[in-house]
Amino acid sequence: MEVRDVELLEKHLPHDENLKALWDEHILFEKRLDKLKSKQILTPQEKVSLKELKKQKLDGKTKIQIMLDRYRELEM
Repeated sequence: MEVRDVELLEKHLPHDENLKALWDEHILFEKRLDKLKSKQILTPQEKVSLKELKKQKLDGKTKIQIMLDRYRELEM
């Protein structure tokens, strides 16, 4: 994530519950992905979970980016 995105996120997280929920979820997915990626061998179920977590994280990041883009437009 770019510095300007992080700054915008920090500015709006305290008063935007939807953005905060998406960000918290993003962090949770990131931690779960890191845990799975740290394993040397994944079970078939863990491989499926890894793919699903990646999709969910990307979907959430896309939603966060859309919200940040809207805030950016409002500030212009």
